[in-house]
Amino acid sequence: MSELKKNGQEGLKDYADGWMQERKGTDAPGFLKLVIPIIGLGCVAYLFMQIYGDVGHATRGPLVQQFNTVSKTSPVFSYVIGTLALVYVVIVALFAFSKPHED
Repeated sequence: MSELKKNGQEGLKDYADGWMQERKGTDAPGFLKLVIPIIGLGCVAYLFMQIYGDVGHATRGPLVQQFNTVSKTSPVFSYVIGTLALVYVVIVALFAFSKPHED
């Protein structure tokens, strides 16, 4: 125990067999908390904007439209997946902004 106090490691928790350590009671940095919902919402927005693919593109737009016709793209399924992704982003953001707790 005196060895731990000498090195100043009495308040550290080990994860992954010592590969990662964190001080007890610390919280995630503010910029990381802010970036989590921004990146998540950007990904969900991309899913909703690209449901049918890049049909508005000048050269590959007609090919994408033909592919959508042949493959029978399901917009309902795509909206369900996008909604599940949005729910996941909200849950992760709420977890990130909650108070830190000890395990």
